[in-house]
Amino acid sequence: MAFYSKDVDPVFHGAGAKPGLEIWCIEKLRLVPVPKSSIGKFYSGSAYVVLSTSVLKSGPTQHDIHYWLGNDANEVDSALASDKALELDAALGSCAVQYREVQGQETEKFLSYFKPCIIPVEGVFTTQEGALNGDTYQVTLLTCKGDHVAHVKEVPFSRSSLNHNDVFILDTASKIFLFCGCNSSIQERAKALEVVQYIKENKHSGKCEVATIEDGKLVGDSDVGEFWSLFGGYAPIPRDSALGGPQQVDSPGKLSQIGSDSLEKDMLEKNKCYMLDCGAEVFVWMGRNTLITERKTSISAAEAPVSLYGSLMLGKIQRRRSSAIFKHQGYEVKELPEEDVQSYINCRGTLKVWRVNGHELSLLPASEQTKLYSGDCYIVQYTYPGTERDESLFYAWLGQGSVLEDRADAVFHMDAIVDSARGDPAQIAQNKEPLQFFLIFQTLIVYKGGISVGYKKFVAETGVDDDTYDEKKTALFRVQGTGPENMQAIQVDHVSRSLNSSYCYILQSGTSVFTWIGNLTSSKDHDLLDRMIELINPAWQPISVREGSEPDSFWSSLGGKTEYPIEKEMKKFIEDPHLFKFTCTEGKQLVMVLLLLGLVSLSGDFKVKEIYSFTQDDLTTEDVLVLDCHKEIYVWIGRHSTIKSKQEALNLGLKFLQTNILEELSLEAPIYVVTEGHEPPFFTCFFEWDPSKANMHGNSFERKLATLKGKTSSGTAPSRNALKPRSREATPDGLRSRSSSSNGWERSFSPASTVSGSHLKFSDNYSVFSPTPVARKLFTGSSPYQ
Repeated sequence: MAFYSKDVDPVFHGAGAKPGLEIWCIEKLRLVPVPKSSIGKFYSGSAYVVLSTSVLKSGPTQHDIHYWLGNDANEVDSALASDKALELDAALGSCAVQYREVQGQETEKFLSYFKPCIIPVEGVFTTQEGALNGDTYQVTLLTCKGDHVAHVKEVPFSRSSLNHNDVFILDTASKIFLFCGCNSSIQERAKALEVVQYIKENKHSGKCEVATIEDGKLVGDSDVGEFWSLFGGYAPIPRDSALGGPQQVDSPGKLSQIGSDSLEKDMLEKNKCYMLDCGAEVFVWMGRNTLITERKTSISAAEAPVSLYGSLMLGKIQRRRSSAIFKHQGYEVKELPEEDVQSYINCRGTLKVWRVNGHELSLLPASEQTKLYSGDCYIVQYTYPGTERDESLFYAWLGQGSVLEDRADAVFHMDAIVDSARGDPAQIAQNKEPLQFFLIFQTLIVYKGGISVGYKKFVAETGVDDDTYDEKKTALFRVQGTGPENMQAIQVDHVSRSLNSSYCYILQSGTSVFTWIGNLTSSKDHDLLDRMIELINPAWQPISVREGSEPDSFWSSLGGKTEYPIEKEMKKFIEDPHLFKFTCTEGKQLVMVLLLLGLVSLSGDFKVKEIYSFTQDDLTTEDVLVLDCHKEIYVWIGRHSTIKSKQEALNLGLKFLQTNILEELSLEAPIYVVTEGHEPPFFTCFFEWDPSKANMHGNSFERKLATLKGKTSSGTAPSRNALKPRSREATPDGLRSRSSSSNGWERSFSPASTVSGSHLKFSDNYSVFSPTPVARKLFTGSSPYQ
């Protein structure tokens, strides 16, 4: 919703109403809109205001405001652009984040709007802009840096501009040359090819040749001779002088310091503005009740040291929207009602469950396999139809009260079964189960205690109370789920504080059975309650009790009435997924060994960089990437990355959780390991997925070069379903399929086609029944009984 006043420029009326980019430029001391045909074209003598509007998958609209200052823009236009950015924020309700962008030092978030690049041109923007004249094509030399976004800068057309570390583009009238410094990375070369393609299409109408020049290779290539002739002949490129370390910035600003190191949210007052200096970045926080004039003054005060040290980035944050760096200091986030989530696999498969019993496995009969005990560990096999054959998922479910010996045995037994049956393993902890786990069971009852040999032995040796479910004792069950295909009854402590107004409960006390209906529950919850009564014990004749009208006998069974949660259960505001890249700093191989041994921390030896506006093309084959979906993370391993095992990837995923970048992940959050070319459908749903891109061979540079020259580089990589078939004779005893679920009902598909959201697009060419090469970490926390 927009708010307008006399302090807001009328040009902003209607701004931010639709998703996309809107750009304005300062012309003759006033702000004018940039036509869509000129979006992405920036003049070095002008200053711009850029608004990016996006709709998150959870519904809210997000605004990001950038003001871009060309190197040749005058001070008046630059200051006016800063002021106009503040006015635009006010027009949008003061809920946007603002960024100061300087030509040549743009943030990656800004550059991600204009993929593959922006190439500023000399001059000043004018609404009367005409066609470029001149019969002579202007030869330009550009340097291109960056792996996921391209920082393109024009440099003098001279041999002295070349070096061994960077990638350069020489644009001539008939041919574009790509010069790759011998120390440049494969990823940077591949990204530079995207810039070459952009120049070819936009400046040459797609009609010019492209040549690649390898630094140090001079023999047998006419393109090499032609390239160096443009510089007056070949001459060796000198070695670069050693770069000095980072310069210490000591800003003498007149701002008043109110805190350092550990900061508290109570330090911020809504009628004041604050600057947070993070070294490489500076954030200005603006209270809700501050005036536009006060905000402009705060920006001027902060821009003085920023302008002095041009490498710093300036961001402005309003009280209503905190960035992750402020969340780290204790800021609250919005809360939204819980919503249903869908799965992406076929849930019409078959189920087998084994209990870990000492060092052996006990196969559960069909009637018992949907009844788990929190003191035990289980192996679950779920088999479902794939496109060419049946596919299997294996889970090691670790009960919250299980002993460490049983947990280790569960992992050992699962690995043995997976090696024999060729399935995909996953290890999950009780209370951290992914939705997919519940959907394959459809109905599940989790009792307290245990009946395994390991649990019984532990109780006998330690003397703790055995709270294993007994129908003759008092028991309280919380009923949860989204429908008949996803419902659970979880036994909880039989005390009144276990109640919650957002749920329905079943209370068994001797011969009496109560169903308790919370005031905040829906008719769907009531239906699940009735279904669960039938599953636990069809002979029960329960007494229905509404919250607030409980008889004394109800509270007596729970040991008396005490306080319990009565507010609607909310979940944290879930933003769209975030994609991050892992980068080693120094001593890469040694660091990797130490990391796997747990002897170093991620923050000191690895860098984690966010990739904004990500697409499938950002999954570069040399990289290790993390897709953070807030409740679970995916570690994506490129075919040419240095990570060669799923165990290494799991350790990286755990280190990522420990960094807690977005302040929303538990250390026990599920970690999925996804390998290039074998991406499961519940991973590809976050991209506009093209299966052919996942099956290309060669490194990222070779792939881009083949695409640019119209050649194909696909077809040699293994496809997702091209797995070696196995016979049923190779399957261990007890792993045969059944035709129906354990409760006698026919299994049904999960609703995989109704997910909404800006990122949740699904390719019709990609099968939702593909196998899932996924690994999960094992949580070996101590038993709560110890």
